[in-house]
Amino acid sequence: MARLTEADKARNEAAIRAAMDRVLVGNLPPGGKVDLKTLATTADVTRTGFYPKKSRDATPRPGTYQHLAEEFEQRLQELRAAGEIVDPRDARVDRLKKQVDELKERVAIRDEQPAELTESKALEISQPAAQYDEIKRLRTQVAEHSPVRSVPNARDHP
Repeated sequence: MARLTEADKARNEAAIRAAMDRVLVGNLPPGGKVDLKTLATTADVTRTGFYPKKSRDATPRPGTYQHLAEEFEQRLQELRAAGEIVDPRDARVDRLKKQVDELKERVAIRDEQPAELTESKALEISQPAAQYDEIKRLRTQVAEHSPVRSVPNARDHP
């Protein structure tokens, strides 16, 4: 693998910084997120330069662009702390969660309405039936214990 020259590193750092500005304002490529992978893809550099390496003697050494990765993460945290949603996908997820909550609430209200209507309907049906039963009971009671006799109706005798 060829070594990067100082000019290549400077050009890549400029590309990474420009890509960082675009990504942090939400200008993402299709399918991209606000992360190091998208940053590397947007800047057209390998993302391995963002991570620490190990030398042949197993001692850690910083990645070529690790300082830029740390700067990117810090700027991202500052934006999130300020309440800005940088990633349009996150904003969409938040919007959809709110919409789901609203729809659940509306469904709950609609589920309550038929139950109330069923109760009301049952009450409306049972009241006339109870009244009719009471009228029959009173008529029977009057017919059995009343000294008053009904007069034959003209319609009863032709």
